[in-house]
Amino acid sequence: MPDSVPSSLTPQPRPWLVRIPEIFESIADDVLKHLGAASSTRLGHDYYLLKALDSKALRQSEAAKFTRWNLPMDHTWPCNPQKMDGFIEKAAQTLLKKFGDRRPQGLFIGQLNPISPDKYYKSLASNLRGRALQIFPPLAANAVEEQDPTKETLFCLVGKEGLFCGMQTPRLANGLYAGGSKYIDQDSPDTISRAGAKIAEALHYLLLHRPAMPEGSHWIELGACPGGMTAELLARKQRVTAIDRAPLDKRLDKRPGLRFVHADVATFEAKDGTIYDAILSDLNGPPHESIDHVIRLSRALKPGGLIVFTLKVPRIETVDEPCELFRRTAKTARKAGLQLFAQTHLTYNRHEFTLFFEKRGS
Repeated sequence: MPDSVPSSLTPQPRPWLVRIPEIFESIADDVLKHLGAASSTRLGHDYYLLKALDSKALRQSEAAKFTRWNLPMDHTWPCNPQKMDGFIEKAAQTLLKKFGDRRPQGLFIGQLNPISPDKYYKSLASNLRGRALQIFPPLAANAVEEQDPTKETLFCLVGKEGLFCGMQTPRLANGLYAGGSKYIDQDSPDTISRAGAKIAEALHYLLLHRPAMPEGSHWIELGACPGGMTAELLARKQRVTAIDRAPLDKRLDKRPGLRFVHADVATFEAKDGTIYDAILSDLNGPPHESIDHVIRLSRALKPGGLIVFTLKVPRIETVDEPCELFRRTAKTARKAGLQLFAQTHLTYNRHEFTLFFEKRGS
């Protein structure tokens, strides 16, 4: 028997692109270690090009919650597009050659540094996608939210480091956009708070796992002040029972579909016979208290009802401490009949994660 396995039979590390949000940069090395990265190279703003032996372990590791988005690297082209003549045409033809026969459902291209004030790469990504779509066979998904979360999409990211591409289902990638972020305009004079962008992105993310909430769905919102999330739900023609000890923004006065309860969440009781379609909790304070409030009020939630829960983490200095808090919260909810089916770190989250539960039962 040979002393070692021939190198040709040894599993080779596969290149993978993961996005670790800037807020977790101080623990990025720890995250990559937990993900089983054999090596890594920093790219763009939040991205790390790593080599991983086991893609399943990469996704299922507890540390995966610190990665907003991931993509296998089926094609990498290290280059400086700004210094290359005919980059768009060369790149588009390469994409067709490498991926055309694989029949992706859609083609979406983003930037390695999406927050850069330099608009060059934003324009380059748009122009490259436009040219590629001209030469690709017709694709089923022309818009981001037309994608089937379970079918493969060709995602690409471009920046001063080059072009990085791969095919994966949006659900496995953890986002419908290349890079995973849906950026929400917050410059409108009607914007009440940053929280409005958070729930807007959360509802977009939810499309990876279940259909959008129908118009007229009844939400109970815990800790609604000043009303950024309330306003976003009302704009989507949802009904909201908003609860807070502090008043809502005056711009929400007399808005159709809104019932405001000026009270402490801890003392609120649902009226007999009232059934809610969804619970939204962005409460400040200890996470165990917040999930207890959700569990108590979930008695008035319909079976299969949705819970969007913000898990506030007191501090993030290691991978292990937030993971332990996450496990305890999910276990407490599960014992009460609330099943965790998705979790992520949104663009508009800080030291917090957004968790999605469904109420079990027939």
